[in-house]
Amino acid sequence: MGKQLTQNDRERYRRQMMLEGFTAEHQQRLKNTTALVAGVGGLGGTAALYLAVAGIGRLVLVHQGKLTVSNMNRQVLMRDDAIGTSRVLQAKKTIRQINPDVEIEALDERITGSNVQELLLTSQIALSARPNFSERRILSKACIEKGIPMVEAAMNGMEGYIFNVIPQVTSCIHCVYPEDDPSWEELGFPVLGAVSGLLGCIMALEAVKMLAGYGKPLLSEMLVFNTLDMEFRKVRIPRNELCEVCGT
Repeated sequence: MGKQLTQNDRERYRRQMMLEGFTAEHQQRLKNTTALVAGVGGLGGTAALYLAVAGIGRLVLVHQGKLTVSNMNRQVLMRDDAIGTSRVLQAKKTIRQINPDVEIEALDERITGSNVQELLLTSQIALSARPNFSERRILSKACIEKGIPMVEAAMNGMEGYIFNVIPQVTSCIHCVYPEDDPSWEELGFPVLGAVSGLLGCIMALEAVKMLAGYGKPLLSEMLVFNTLDMEFRKVRIPRNELCEVCGT
């Protein structure tokens, strides 16, 4: 049965339980789930924040590195007095100040082939927000092997994309991007904070829908947008049955 909603839970999440069709059962499902958030920068940090305030039970935050001044234009979980310290530990501290009911595990490391299985051990979903394709591919492959859905999203400048990787149902990263983009450097692309924040919110929405069983998540479709002219569209991304990772 899992953890039951407390009276405090019902008051804290009262406004979202006013949504048509969103019941206490949906809220309880969120309370009993764990999400792995790979990256707590402008994208993953925003997603983690909104998962926390939506009432997810547990977050596993994975991000290596210390906070720098140049991170501060977009990373909403960070604080100026934390510059020079671990970003993932600051992310944990900020979220706990906002919602102390959420259990948080913070790991200052990268996603690798040797640690990814353990990182996913207790998770029901993963959010892919690392700034490189190598960690994204490792996470995607592991999620497919373990049957765990993953929200994949990335942005560059004023543009962004998002799609869901659901094992045996949708396409995966390898289907959509068989090869890495050699021009995409980990710290070499421009970021406007509002763009990464927008995409992080959409990531959280997709995760909430899949975890709670509410609404209709993206299935075999990629949402792409350009905020420079506010063009949003969905593109079909059919599963490649011959894919070396998720194909049959």
